[in-house]
Amino acid sequence: MAENSTHHPLLIIGSGPAGYTAAIYAARAGLNPVMYTGMQPGGQLTITTEVENYPGFPEGVQGPELMTFFQKQAERFGTQVNFGLATKVDFTGPIHKVWIDEEKLLTADAIIIATGASAKWLGIESEQRLNGFGVSACAVCDGFFFKGQTVAIVGAGDTAAEEASYLAKLCQKVYMIVRRGEFRASKAMQERVLNTPNIEILYNSETDEILGGKTVEAVRIKNNKTGEKREIPITGFFVAIGHKPNTDIFKGWLNMDETGYLTVKPGTSYTNIGGIFAAGDCADKNYRQAVTAAGSGCMAALDAERWLAAKGLH
Repeated sequence: MAENSTHHPLLIIGSGPAGYTAAIYAARAGLNPVMYTGMQPGGQLTITTEVENYPGFPEGVQGPELMTFFQKQAERFGTQVNFGLATKVDFTGPIHKVWIDEEKLLTADAIIIATGASAKWLGIESEQRLNGFGVSACAVCDGFFFKGQTVAIVGAGDTAAEEASYLAKLCQKVYMIVRRGEFRASKAMQERVLNTPNIEILYNSETDEILGGKTVEAVRIKNNKTGEKREIPITGFFVAIGHKPNTDIFKGWLNMDETGYLTVKPGTSYTNIGGIFAAGDCADKNYRQAVTAAGSGCMAALDAERWLAAKGLH
């Protein structure tokens, strides 16, 4: 065991739906889990407003409130929740080492990684100012609120094409802002978009500014070739330029795909290192929903409990 370290049977890194669900299951199983929240306690849901698609809330629930419920439930069963960011790991031995905020060393028999993913943003001021007030990075989460309205989506890959098609079923009109003169999406996804009459593609276009006081009212776009700017009245603006999994500190230790998503043994939460489990959006680039993250957190806790029991550590 490392010198001047605190040892725990189970450490959970991350505090979104995956981390908290893992904590609830692990705590009820008597594993005394210790959680470190990361820099965004509660994860991505804390920067969303109304959540209508999480089961059990027929009237919907505010994202931050939902995550408060998760935390209280985890703590009720004895989870120790700490604010802190995992900054370095060493997974060489049977005892796993994690450094918090670059200085505090923890050791653990088992670790559940639930560090999530962060949406990539355009980096303009109005995008952050109006985030949650017409600006969203998840069409599946928030498209319903724009039923019958006119919206814009920025992006040119499969995700953008898929989300544009999803929005087109709900919205009167969807403008798709594409930076280049072509899509990056697969042929099938391109055809689906091109064959949808209420999607208008704006090629060679960049978002200059999202306009609006308290909510989104329009988008100003700039043509890359001519430099010409125009304003388009919209009520919703969706960013679909990708997500980045928060997995940088695990590079060189855990197997991941080319974009940084942790790879797990199919149907489980097992990574390539014994006693290290992954749950939620850090290992899921397909669904990225709160309910699927929660489900994978449950899987990770059950996997960790069985692994610890098999090793005689629980």
